[in-house]
Amino acid sequence: MKSLFTKLSLFALLLFVYSCSQSDGPAVPEDVGISSDSLAYAESRMQEYIDEAKVAGIALMTIKDDFVAHDRTFGYADIESETPVDNNTIYRIFSMSKPVTAVALMTLYEDDKFGLDDKVSDYIPEFAETMVYTPSEEGFTLEPQENPMTIRHLLTHTSGLTYGWQPGSYVDSLYREEGVANWDASIGEKVKQLAGIPLKYQPGTRWEYGLSIDVAGYLIEVMSGMTFEEYLHAEVLEPLGMDDTGFYVPTEKHDRLSVLYTRNQEGELIPLPGSVGLTDDSAADFNEVFKQPAICFSGGAGMVSTVEDYGRFCRMLLHGGELEGSRILEESTVELIMSDQLPGGVKYGEGQGYGLAGSVSFENNSYRWSGAASTHFVVYRDDNMAVMGFAQFMPSTDSFFREYNGIVRNSLLTED
Repeated sequence: MKSLFTKLSLFALLLFVYSCSQSDGPAVPEDVGISSDSLAYAESRMQEYIDEAKVAGIALMTIKDDFVAHDRTFGYADIESETPVDNNTIYRIFSMSKPVTAVALMTLYEDDKFGLDDKVSDYIPEFAETMVYTPSEEGFTLEPQENPMTIRHLLTHTSGLTYGWQPGSYVDSLYREEGVANWDASIGEKVKQLAGIPLKYQPGTRWEYGLSIDVAGYLIEVMSGMTFEEYLHAEVLEPLGMDDTGFYVPTEKHDRLSVLYTRNQEGELIPLPGSVGLTDDSAADFNEVFKQPAICFSGGAGMVSTVEDYGRFCRMLLHGGELEGSRILEESTVELIMSDQLPGGVKYGEGQGYGLAGSVSFENNSYRWSGAASTHFVVYRDDNMAVMGFAQFMPSTDSFFREYNGIVRNSLLTED
């Protein structure tokens, strides 16, 4: 009897904590159709990731029916100083910059500045002469673009651009030799340098991850007459109240930037050394890079954010382009972003397509992407729900997020 009383008391305390922490949301997760018991189990599992030193810290957020149904943090943003993770912790979101860039570019689409199937060379003339690597029996030839690269190709990673990561690839080796993925010059300079390197394949013929969204970011500068940073803040970040999102962390916020961790040979968590791919100075401290104003506004990987800020971005998507009276995009444009836009015959993954700067699932009608330092989000359109999980660990891990997201999905209550 005493054991039953204790369990009931703990459950009541759990509901009280949820109620107090979400004053502007549901009293309990059940109010938006999510099981409190399942969320409590998810929290215990996330704590195990911290206790077992799989990651240093985790921030979670689940938004359902426009309410924050779950919002928890675990572990440390800085192990050495014992600074705990909280909702104001700032993260390097790397490739989760891509959906934000796509939204910014699509505001210009709505202003009739471009069409998705416009040629990129209409706006960046250097790409008109970009050749295409073509394997042959004798080795390879460089051929003209059969179907010119379009803006849709950029936003779906079917442009023929890559990241230069693949060993043994001729085009990738040129990327590495030329340093086109380094952030050591303005985005305009980098894009024009990129246009001088052959495409890895004919535009519109296959999906390959690469610098396409960085080129899309530069298109914003060309079309708007503003720097990408200025345009992004004016048209997306400020209207959405994403005050801690941008291309660097100002001095007064440095204490909120999470340390980026990796694991040494002994398996211990340590701050990630070096800054490979960011500058020509391989000795530079990776953890210091985002503390200085950016030279290159990388729309593909250059932003920082918080789980709260990105939650506002996800809410805007769920609202069809609007948040708290600020309309960023029309609902039809958000539909374009979160639906399959791949050219005919191009495959992305089993049961999946690719929208604009994010993957889409045909099975559960979702839109998602992740960042190289272990940040993740997914928007479930049919369930009116978004799930986020942020950590700071490289190489990227998604194990904690897959587990949390799976528990949240399974916690949805069905109506009798």
